[in-house]
Amino acid sequence: MSRLTMDSAKPVSFSSPDLMKLKNYLINSVSRELEASDIPYVERKQFALERLGEIYQRANLKLPDDMRNRMFKEVGNELFGFGPIQRLLDDRNVTEIMVNGPKSVYIEQSGKLIKTSVQFDDNEHVRRIIDRIISPLGRRVDEDSPTVDARLPDGSRVNAVVLPVAIDGPSITIRKFAEDSLGVADLINFGSLTENMAEFLRACVAARLNIVISGGTGSGKTTLLNVLSSFISDDERIVTLEDAAELQLQQDHVVRLETKPPNADGKRGVSIRNLVRNSLRMRPDRIIVGEVRGGEALDMLQAMNTGHDGSLATVHSNSPRDALARLATLVLMAGMDLPIDVVNKQIASAVDLVVQQTRLKDGSRKVVAVSEVAGMEGKTIVLSDIFTFKQTGIGENNKILGQTEPTGLRPMFASRLEAAGFKLGADVFGANIAEMLASNRNTKRRRR
Repeated sequence: MSRLTMDSAKPVSFSSPDLMKLKNYLINSVSRELEASDIPYVERKQFALERLGEIYQRANLKLPDDMRNRMFKEVGNELFGFGPIQRLLDDRNVTEIMVNGPKSVYIEQSGKLIKTSVQFDDNEHVRRIIDRIISPLGRRVDEDSPTVDARLPDGSRVNAVVLPVAIDGPSITIRKFAEDSLGVADLINFGSLTENMAEFLRACVAARLNIVISGGTGSGKTTLLNVLSSFISDDERIVTLEDAAELQLQQDHVVRLETKPPNADGKRGVSIRNLVRNSLRMRPDRIIVGEVRGGEALDMLQAMNTGHDGSLATVHSNSPRDALARLATLVLMAGMDLPIDVVNKQIASAVDLVVQQTRLKDGSRKVVAVSEVAGMEGKTIVLSDIFTFKQTGIGENNKILGQTEPTGLRPMFASRLEAAGFKLGADVFGANIAEMLASNRNTKRRRR
């Protein structure tokens, strides 16, 4: 390695060819020494850092202190972390990381998408990081199986796609795991919920209503599901079913189940539908499905209709009405030749409440509708809005202005809430008692 000297007074791009060459030299040199050693796994990182310093000194390199420290950190990230995106994973303000290719890395921060200066060397570099993520989990990604879902050790959810599906090169999407899970008070402070809505939803969970959370990608469905699950009593047995485990339940009696992809022969996979069926034999008080996206919808509805009240689930959809239509479509994916009116009756009988979560254009996340499934009218499911969001304008920095208000309708299941010990006042539903009495008196006068 030739001597490399940098003038600290001159800013140097860390992606310059000389520095890239130096970084690769250090990575390769330390890797060879690691491969030649037989030290215990837990001591390998400290061993590597010591060897890194020695190799740097032997090469007679002269970098400014801040650049040298940054170089050492990036080498460490390559050897023991997740390469260029490790610093994004370490940044608590970053909520999502999107690698569209080696030179195109975006993040989500405060609900906004931002392009970063982070870069990989090439497509093969991205593939190495994907392999590092999925290898410890026993999962694979290749031309025959070009997509994979996984999670990082901290619980962050990962999706990776490679050729031939990702035609511009391998792609990685990481939904970061929140170290401190948000509570209902946080959602109220953020404006995602009102206090009345929170009180109402707490009562619905305690009264064992079956609730579906609907929303688009990144709208905050999982966060809301976590908050609603926190209202479940500690003396209940909860079984959670997810593709990639990310729920953060605080109760003690929780059994977490996760899907398993098929092996190389396409066999021995465990789907959400398998998990739903198995969970019914586990004596659950509550079943929580992280996301309903296939034929498991039928099994979930049957469970809800056969004594497993208080179930919670999420579904991708843009409105409560669309959520029910999507559930009907997913039921038909189970392969059962059922008439649509029979499917709708199953849904109307099983689901009590649809909560619509949305990410608004300004990046904020908000519950924009809470709707009761009020039965059937002919072949159509009846929905009654209990709370709805009304936008009033756009403020500074394109901030969406508006508020979520009760509609004045008291749900048909109000008696179930009272039986569970929740006697919600008329103000929760937006009903003005004085106006109601005056309206009744006027009605009686007109009838006379």
